[in-house]
Amino acid sequence: MSIGVFVNTSFAQTQKSPSFEDVISLQSASNANISPNGKQIVFTSQTVDWKENRYDTELWISKDGQKSFQLTNNLKNSSNTPKWSPDSKWIAFLSNREGKTQIQVIRSAGGESFQLTDTKNNISDFEWSQDSKKIAFLQSEDKSKEEKEKKEKFGGFEVEDSEYNLNQLWIINFNPDQLHKTPLPEQMKDSVLMENSKPKLLIASAEFSVNNFKWSPDGQKIAFGHQPNPFIMSFMKADISIYDFSSKSHSILVNNPSNDNFIDWSPDSKTILYQTSLSDTTSNFYRNNKLFRINIDGSANSQLAKDFDENISRLQWNEMGIFGIAWQKTKRPLIRIIPKSGSTSILTTKPERISSFSFSKDGKKLAYTGVNDDDLMEVYYSDYPLKNSKLITDFTKQIQNWSVAKSEMISWKSEDGTIIEGVLHKPEDYDPNKKYPLLVIIHGGPTGISTPSATPSYVYPMIQWLNKGALILRPNYRGSAGYGEKFRSLNVENLGVGDAWDVLSGVHHLENLGIIDGERVSSMGWSQGGYISAFLTTNSNKFKAISVGAGISNWMTYYVGTDIHPFTIQYLKATPWSNKEIYEKTSPMTNINNASTPTLIQHGEFDRRVPTSNAYELFQGLQDVGVETKLIIYKGFGHGINKPKERLAATWHNWQWFAKYIWKEEVEFPKK
Repeated sequence: MSIGVFVNTSFAQTQKSPSFEDVISLQSASNANISPNGKQIVFTSQTVDWKENRYDTELWISKDGQKSFQLTNNLKNSSNTPKWSPDSKWIAFLSNREGKTQIQVIRSAGGESFQLTDTKNNISDFEWSQDSKKIAFLQSEDKSKEEKEKKEKFGGFEVEDSEYNLNQLWIINFNPDQLHKTPLPEQMKDSVLMENSKPKLLIASAEFSVNNFKWSPDGQKIAFGHQPNPFIMSFMKADISIYDFSSKSHSILVNNPSNDNFIDWSPDSKTILYQTSLSDTTSNFYRNNKLFRINIDGSANSQLAKDFDENISRLQWNEMGIFGIAWQKTKRPLIRIIPKSGSTSILTTKPERISSFSFSKDGKKLAYTGVNDDDLMEVYYSDYPLKNSKLITDFTKQIQNWSVAKSEMISWKSEDGTIIEGVLHKPEDYDPNKKYPLLVIIHGGPTGISTPSATPSYVYPMIQWLNKGALILRPNYRGSAGYGEKFRSLNVENLGVGDAWDVLSGVHHLENLGIIDGERVSSMGWSQGGYISAFLTTNSNKFKAISVGAGISNWMTYYVGTDIHPFTIQYLKATPWSNKEIYEKTSPMTNINNASTPTLIQHGEFDRRVPTSNAYELFQGLQDVGVETKLIIYKGFGHGINKPKERLAATWHNWQWFAKYIWKEEVEFPKK
């Protein structure tokens, strides 16, 4: 069921107020990947399959900068992670077609795809060799026999932090002449040909879990990052090693006390690029990563980009230099680093936010995905240096007749004098002489960021609220990305408290401007945004309604249940047992007796990042003190709502809640 049109002005006669389903169904682009010869671009595009209740990602291709077309069509699952063979003749990708995620290959000229691998477990990543004759890939080790024997004898149990399957590095030959013969005839099953088509484990004796890897440009080595086990927090002990095919052995190259992350090879195969926290295990959640280059013999270890105060991501090294992207407030330009000096420069102003990019082998052509304030994510094709940029997609046409958000950046002074920025969304028919209800929507992270957008959404019906007659503020509170390391550190030992200052001061700023109705203000957010909303529920009476999505209610119970314990220690600088006071100061439950705001609570059933106990604790506490509340558990989900039907339900739940308390309307939940 779609919602109706809520705009009652003449403007609405030509512009459509989209339904919740319309927004959830928007097709998007990502992961632009140019062929090594610079002539073709493959990218992924996501659509919604409402019947199967899933998001479907498939491969699209553009040839010679022409209009793109769909390349794959997996009817039950997605196709993703496309990677070109170095000779530009093939595209390999991951897809689950028969119950396991395996490597598929398809000719760049088109035609049917072929399944290259048939392994026991899911494949999580892969890379081509430089001669296009081999593919290395990652999959978890097979312990099914041992697990079966244990269960038959002792039933089901698991020892916490002690049972896991390591991610292992395998290699398979790629012979395109064999592909049309798959499956091989019965009489060939014992032949040399069949044996050569089997994948082989590269390091059989490894006592670590491989994170990522890449062949050297000369094809003689593989650099890889690894950690003691696959548990999420084991990354703090990650190191980098080099495997040498000539000696069939590997050795550690980088092993700082904290995490080391392999990035890329130099074009001459003599040096690698890596990011590291060096010895920092107590503040690296919010401080900048440090970027280094080191020769593979261990010499000339030197830091790069020391002049750049933000994290640089998606780094790549080619003949033209080292490239990456980085948040600069709410912009995300392409960054160039000179390998020898380590100095940085910003290369782009448009599009305003680049999300992915890739270069041709010679570095003279590139493809990238980007978005501006008033459009959708598109794919671009350009020469390098960036000139003659060409748009090869037109996803923005989906919203050409919609009433969408009009965004502007505003700033204000928080309680302690810190300057805070935020995105203010206005309806297209905004009247500066009116006072609007305000909905504050708080991003997660805390090192996330809110940016201007024509179609902001997730489980919050932002466009529909704007078209109903409201303003939306999305604050980039202290701790947000894009404003430098010092700003990201401002909520250390001050979580919730300083964040609440930033939100409340933003609301007061809009009140002083005379553009909002201070008696009709609400707040909501997911994850860290849910935590801040929960903190506001018990520490402020400014809001008429609040929605807490997967939010922390008590740092003590969160600490013992989450899958990232060091997060709490780094931000609060203590365990609950060493400093109970800081945990109480920053926990919403501490001041539950002061709560008065009607609060909706939304949470995934199997959330490990923010355990569901946090939702039940806040729910019970609000009931005990007589505050109106509702708890909705989304079955089968973890920390996020990643299926369209449940995302639609969560959107309706928020629409209902704020209609009741902001607009004094009773909205019936649709039955079909």
